[in-house]
Amino acid sequence: MSRDWSQREGPRPFILGLTGSIGMGKSTVAGMLRDLGVPVFDADAEVHRMQGPGGELLPAIEAAFPGSTGPEGVKRAELGALVFGDDAALARLEAIVHPAVASERYDFMDANWTAPIVCFDVPLLFERTGRAGLDAVAVVSAPADEQRRRVLARPGMTESKFEDILARQMPDDEKRRRADYVIDTGTTLEETREQVAQMVETLRQRHAS
Repeated sequence: MSRDWSQREGPRPFILGLTGSIGMGKSTVAGMLRDLGVPVFDADAEVHRMQGPGGELLPAIEAAFPGSTGPEGVKRAELGALVFGDDAALARLEAIVHPAVASERYDFMDANWTAPIVCFDVPLLFERTGRAGLDAVAVVSAPADEQRRRVLARPGMTESKFEDILARQMPDDEKRRRADYVIDTGTTLEETREQVAQMVETLRQRHAS
């Protein structure tokens, strides 16, 4: 298909962008969307695959960051140490990763062109890619104290790492302000699932019209 699907003739899926700050429950909501039959493109999962054993990004990453890869793929601790807190190094890594993810995203759209709704799960949607090409954006959100509790419970996470990540992300209240839909995960799973189901039903009606 054309690398610019906005130029493709005929009906296309309603394209939903899904985003949210670290620890807000975005992966949980993405799983709920899949359960409802919505194809989801997970940018993070694609990055992990392309950086895993035999991944296509390994040669370029090794060239830019010697010693950061091995037979098992990217050595996350080593690569993290090279880019953590270094904006220039992070930009070099993103210049390798982002075009490859974009190519996979086009392939995903080609495979799901007849679906009524597709979803792009993009952690840094507002911070990096913007909403160009999307029909709506859903932001996953939870209270700040719950976010902190979830993130600090992750293995290897520290207060300083958490604060550095937060500093690189748009504040949650601004994301919510820019969103077309806000999914609250600071409640029960059943209540969150109901919010997701209501949103999907609304999007299906929008697509049908």
